Amino acid sequence: MKTLEQKLKEISPKRQEKIKARTRELVAREMSLRELRHAVNKTQKTLARTLNMGQDGVSRLEKRSDLLLSTLRNYVEAVGGSLTLVAQFPDQEPIAIGGLGDIVAVKENEKAKRRAAHAR
Repeated sequence: MKTLEQKLKEISPKRQEKIKARTRELVAREMSLRELRHAVNKTQKTLARTLNMGQDGVSRLEKRSDLLLSTLRNYVEAVGGSLTLVAQFPDQEPIAIGGLGDIVAVKENEKAKRRAAHAR
């Protein structure tokens, strides 16, 4: 069995450069939440006010690796963007998954109503 390195050596130099360029492009487009916030010139404090939480909450959120979709959506919207969830499969075009924001919003409203009912 050939290694990836051996396979790459079999590809023409022109094709190798295209692969490297595309790799650089894809890597450049990936950002952490912190980098995203910096890219739009927002501070943790400013973002905290938008998200109705403390600055320490934004700091913790930016360090987490496992977020609820609703939390991620709120963060992205707070920095001025919108969140799109895309599923990728081998040999297929990427598929955008829609409607999750609506589902999450409905569930959050239901939770808020239950909390309010329990508080009475």
